[in-house]
Amino acid sequence: MNQKIIALDADGVLLDYNLAYARAWERAFGVYPKQKDPHAYWAIDRWDVPRLEGDQLEHFRVHFDQTFWESLPAMSGAIEACRDLHAAGYQLLCVSALPEHYAYARQRNLRQLGFPIHEVFATGKLADGKNPKADILNVLRPCAFVDDFLPYMSGVHPDIHLALILRNESGSPNTGEQLNKVTSTHRSLLDFARWWVGR
Repeated sequence: MNQKIIALDADGVLLDYNLAYARAWERAFGVYPKQKDPHAYWAIDRWDVPRLEGDQLEHFRVHFDQTFWESLPAMSGAIEACRDLHAAGYQLLCVSALPEHYAYARQRNLRQLGFPIHEVFATGKLADGKNPKADILNVLRPCAFVDDFLPYMSGVHPDIHLALILRNESGSPNTGEQLNKVTSTHRSLLDFARWWVGR
């Protein structure tokens, strides 16, 4: 185990994907969407927007480009949390289920915001229900891994502390028996950092 390495998810932990989704919608369709459910886990449920199909969906997807992945805003308290962990002597790595060709955009985004993130690992999304982050986490062997998506805790070495961020509970996938495999739960990354450093 690398006792001074902590691995962190990006979307929902470090960066506010749901807020960025609304900005992408505005870029695509010229209207910033109204908020429907501020407690929704998924972006499509948070904003009052239709579920797109066909040409409209393809048009929207075009806007999840390099510019999008370079410009996500930080989650509330996340920069402070990372600075506190870094000051406590931890090297911070980002492990994100993002296509590999956007890894540099993600790293640039984090650095521009002032996150003390040493390196970004973009794992992509593997099929067949396998956790795309498990392999790299089991190689890196950080002392802790923080994510907000319960399925990304599966297949991870049992010696790694698994910290789950329980944000936006409306429609959250973070329920069921799998919660028993999680080591600790927290309301935010800042909540985790304060608890971890103060143990």
